[in-house]
Amino acid sequence: MVRFASVPEDWLMSEFLTVAAVARRLGIAPATLRTWDRRYCLGPSLHEAGNHRRYSSGDLARLTLMRRLVIEGMAPCEAAQRAKALCSEETVGEVLHAVESAEAAGKSCDELVNTFYRAALTLDDCFLETGLRQEIERTGVIKTWQEIMVPLLVKIGDDWARTEQGIEVEHMFSEIVRRVLQTVQVKEARNPRPVLLAAPSEEQHSLALYAIRAALAERSIASYFLGARTPYEAVARIVERIAPPVIFLWALLPENGDPQFFRELPKVRPAPRVILGGPGWDQNECKDVLLSHDLFSACEEISRVVGV
Repeated sequence: MVRFASVPEDWLMSEFLTVAAVARRLGIAPATLRTWDRRYCLGPSLHEAGNHRRYSSGDLARLTLMRRLVIEGMAPCEAAQRAKALCSEETVGEVLHAVESAEAAGKSCDELVNTFYRAALTLDDCFLETGLRQEIERTGVIKTWQEIMVPLLVKIGDDWARTEQGIEVEHMFSEIVRRVLQTVQVKEARNPRPVLLAAPSEEQHSLALYAIRAALAERSIASYFLGARTPYEAVARIVERIAPPVIFLWALLPENGDPQFFRELPKVRPAPRVILGGPGWDQNECKDVLLSHDLFSACEEISRVVGV
């Protein structure tokens, strides 16, 4: 689950920060910042030849607001326009205060999680499915996944681990999440070659793949969804046949995060961008590819690669 970056007081100071420092504060990849600069002109105020790029407090406020708007389901292009229109050097304090207030309001998600949790314990599948569908329509896939679905899955899983009871609740809720995410479909694909989504080897935990497929569908990005326990041969054949622009591989368990899986894939042109998701991958062993830490950053990078 994404934890929104807090807004430290020194954001209101006149210091200038590097790309890496801003990325850490926002909780996004440096590549995402560079993409937002190139596409939407949300770059640093100070960029002198031969020196590092530096962001002002006003730059930070604009980026903070844009990230919040995108998380809430607004298209990146529209979010960038809104951020630039609402935030200037003179309104930094007001914008950051508004973002802080919005994040504080997000605590109401805890109440919604508790409501769904009680419904899950009583096996009220109709209430759960209807409620989750409404949340996706209201706030989008990414926000619903990160702030509602994942906390619920963790809460239910913790119950089972602690008491060894309620396995039926976990299975029922997981199936509801899967069904709800499958309802989000691409209306008109903007990418001529679909991206490839798979959980390699014996990885059976594939709900995150359903989430990223749905989040991409919201952005009109089509995908080939191969699901859980995808054999190497299946991924290799797709790569040879269509050369997908992106290969996203999800691994929850370390035994399924073998880097040889993607390193031995057929060489094609143009070469696909490999993106890994899940704690099963060892960051030190996978330095040659992008390791995405949350649904938002994965979608941003995939959108960048396919040009959407």
